Amino acid sequence: MSKELVQALDALEAERGIDRDVVVEALENALKAAYKKQYNANQNVEATFDDKKGKMTIKQVKTVVLDEDLLDPDTEISLTDALAINKAYEPGDEIRFDVTPKDFGRMAAQAAKQVIVQKMREATRQAVYNRYKDYEGEIITGEVERQDNRFLYVMLPGKQEAVMTAGDQMPNETYRMRDRIKVLVSKVDDSLKGPQIFVSRTAPDLVKRLFEQEVPEVYDGTVEIVSVAREAGDRSKIAVYTHDSDLDPVGALVGQRGARVQAVVTELGGEHMDIVEWVEDEAQYIANALNPAEVTDVIFDPENDQAVTVIVPDDQLSLAIGKKGQNARLAARLTGVKIDIKPESEANDLAVSMDEASDDSFDKAADEATDTDVDDSVDAMVADDNEENPEI
Repeated sequence: MSKELVQALDALEAERGIDRDVVVEALENALKAAYKKQYNANQNVEATFDDKKGKMTIKQVKTVVLDEDLLDPDTEISLTDALAINKAYEPGDEIRFDVTPKDFGRMAAQAAKQVIVQKMREATRQAVYNRYKDYEGEIITGEVERQDNRFLYVMLPGKQEAVMTAGDQMPNETYRMRDRIKVLVSKVDDSLKGPQIFVSRTAPDLVKRLFEQEVPEVYDGTVEIVSVAREAGDRSKIAVYTHDSDLDPVGALVGQRGARVQAVVTELGGEHMDIVEWVEDEAQYIANALNPAEVTDVIFDPENDQAVTVIVPDDQLSLAIGKKGQNARLAARLTGVKIDIKPESEANDLAVSMDEASDDSFDKAADEATDTDVDDSVDAMVADDNEENPEI
């Protein structure tokens, strides 16, 4: 049994990366529990396991007390008996006695084995959790294993199974067994049944990580992907920025003859990519986000700093809005503001109406002011006349 345990410890540490000390501690706790169950549950005992020699030792621990204070012989020893062992003992000291049974047999070994197996499972689960927690938010390549009504199951490196919900699966993709796919590790949960790893093909961060793999300037931070808005499988908008005035951030992502962006498009099954430049001028950034449509003006709502009206040429209206409103919707997500798009003709009509309304208001105010001034003048003249010609 002892030799087998040492071999098991070596294998666990070498093959699974489980901390040897964790397993040894679990084993010692198991030996202690097994001894107390089989022999004397009232004793205070310690169990030690020499992980080099495979030797197990059980020691009973007793506290030295004054003779008159001795109450529990299982956990205490009188000062007189302690001094007979060693003249240096004092009340409060602890003495350990080797009580390892010669017949610490099959029952104890089996009980210890059960606890050890449980502890090893826990240690394995924790090791897996720690490993994949570090991958959270990163891309990893896995192999499609199977699918049921709830999840698509993907086998990750290390033979660790991950799950992909329906919402994380690309609508334009069909997954078959043994397909190798790149996924984003979106969440790692440490549940009682073991770590559960969730992966995604639809997360916006997947686009960002793919560009990091394809574009060295993004990987090293020279070009920053500020924001990503995505309707997976169809279209994405990416806002990019660089502090290097000599570098075109959009061109960096596109690459020579579009090679870099095409690699990402291919990986995502033909998903279209709109890459725009992020600028500090918010109006210009919003105009950029509506690419490929031209923008005439961006008007901010004075009562709501999260809403704008964008004016576009009449022939650019459908392009600005996009099919089923997609272009405007993605631009709003990218910039974080509500965008209301109006054609120039409607904006001009609105401006004329506002001007006319303003003129009417001015005329009405002027008329009211004139009438009031005349009435006040007449009243003043009558008052002056009364003062000069009082009634007798």
